[in-house]
Amino acid sequence: MRSTPGLECPSITDGDNYTQSEFLSRLADECRYDRLLLPTYPTGETVYVHASAYVYFIQPAEAHDLNFKLHFLLQLRWTDRRLAYQLYSPNRVTIIGEDDLRRRIWVPHLYMSNEQSSSLMGTDSKDVLISISPSGEVVFSRRMQAVLYCWMNLQKFPFDEQTCSMNLESWKYNASILRLMWEKGIPPVHLSPELHLTEYSLIDFWTNESVVRGDISSMRLIGGSRTGNYSALKFTFKLGREVGYYLMDYFIPSMMIVAMSWVTFWLQADASAPRITLGTSTMLSFITLASSQAKTLPKVSYIKASEIWFLGCIGFIFSALVEFAFVNTIWRRKKVVNLKKVNSKYILKSTLTPRLARKELQKELQETSPQLSKSRSCSSLNQDTSTDPAGPGYNNYLTVHSFPSALNLPTITTQSYDDLMPGAGGGGPNRQQQGQGTDSDGSDEPPKHHTWTTMTPQEIATWIDKRSRVLFPILFIFFNIIYWTFVYCL
Repeated sequence: MRSTPGLECPSITDGDNYTQSEFLSRLADECRYDRLLLPTYPTGETVYVHASAYVYFIQPAEAHDLNFKLHFLLQLRWTDRRLAYQLYSPNRVTIIGEDDLRRRIWVPHLYMSNEQSSSLMGTDSKDVLISISPSGEVVFSRRMQAVLYCWMNLQKFPFDEQTCSMNLESWKYNASILRLMWEKGIPPVHLSPELHLTEYSLIDFWTNESVVRGDISSMRLIGGSRTGNYSALKFTFKLGREVGYYLMDYFIPSMMIVAMSWVTFWLQADASAPRITLGTSTMLSFITLASSQAKTLPKVSYIKASEIWFLGCIGFIFSALVEFAFVNTIWRRKKVVNLKKVNSKYILKSTLTPRLARKELQKELQETSPQLSKSRSCSSLNQDTSTDPAGPGYNNYLTVHSFPSALNLPTITTQSYDDLMPGAGGGGPNRQQQGQGTDSDGSDEPPKHHTWTTMTPQEIATWIDKRSRVLFPILFIFFNIIYWTFVYCL
């Protein structure tokens, strides 16, 4: 701002005779200093602003949000020749002021492009500090807190590593007028030695300078639309999540719950009440454990590593319930099961589809053997019908099937009641000769086909439970090997 004609500027000679406030009011008087103009006015040179930061707090803002909260001290340094006073007050070392001094001089207008909210720490007057050196070098410091957006990738949660940043950009002046730079020769960002993160550990951090493209062209701003290239600074930090909490409160308890569901394999197959109670209680306990942990996470569209663990554990618990339903159904059967061999293949095949297998066999026999005939013969017993307990007219029916010779079927021999009775007369030897495969001494020849084994349904149910005691733990160990290899090696 230009001075008003006829208005004399207060003298700044013999500045050592004035107090700091009096000298500063004379030095920054409106007649000789315009706070709206750049420090390089009227030459038009580029203003270089050097920045540094001191970070003493980093923490997630909210457990269910994708942002971080930072507490830091931001320090900016630039040179304003209009404030050089070494010729007017040679004995004055430094001018120090607070927010009232900031309102009198030019300060760069910066903003954080990825901030959700930011504010000064404490009160405005106490958390802003400005110092001016005799050569006109201005150091502006302010203590701030900011909530920054951090686009986290939670696919490997809770074994994830997050990279977040704080972006400082010039708002009013483009890169040809104002240039932001990190301090040279010293680390531009210092971390407090007392910085402790509860959920994360700081892996690394770095800084870089860049030029960004302004894309706000439809808004009317001071000096026109905000287009062009603007100087920017970025402070990036990499955090790794501490998994100790999740191991103790989620993964180890879930392993114990899954192992608890296997106790049902040691209970008898018809013990419905204890097995159902144990299965449903372990299922509900694990769902409650997982839901309490999932409430603290943001809602994302992709699947996370913790959800893969949840689906795997819930699958094992549900499979234990299904196994109980399967063996309980087998236990309640009444007919024995014929097995070609006592192994997993034939036991499961016979228990899963016994009736269907028999129907398919009969259908195959009818299709492949059209000469298969069915006849019925009827004969009355050689006993007096009056003494027959079934009453008169009682007949004994025998159904005879003829099969092709290609089928290897067992041979059936029959004997009448009279042949079995000792001393029965009439046709005893003849009837023994009618039996197929019978020797002269009355003994049957061994069948010339494969020997089949029978098992009761209770034996099959117990056999499945015993195999489940070994199979389920082995599969769960295999699932753990794949899961932990994925989260740590991929």
